[in-house]
Amino acid sequence: MLIKYKNDYEKIAMGLLSFIPDLKDVTRINSAIKGYLDIDNRDLYLWKNEDGDFTGVVGVEDDGNIVVVRAISLSPDERHKKVSFLILDAVLALYPDRKIMGTIDTTKLIEKWEMQKNESKG
Repeated sequence: MLIKYKNDYEKIAMGLLSFIPDLKDVTRINSAIKGYLDIDNRDLYLWKNEDGDFTGVVGVEDDGNIVVVRAISLSPDERHKKVSFLILDAVLALYPDRKIMGTIDTTKLIEKWEMQKNESKG
């Protein structure tokens, strides 16, 4: 389940974002979070798993017709479970009338997710 970021979740979000290679230091992580808070069409969401634990984070940018997944990060225990696909499904549910796209860093994941969706449609 996606939960919109709020300041109470700052430490959790920082920890999850620290798994992104370009966001290893606190200054960069804080700048990334600030970017999602300060730019009107950007949002940061935390992923809560079925056990009620926050295990992922996704940053999105809504550009009207498309939603760009700017960042997605999971705790190491969740990476093998295709949780990223569940997160992308949840993003699509939040923005049902938008096309989901990726950045240079997230495009491969988005493509795999779309292929999996198309295969399941049969």
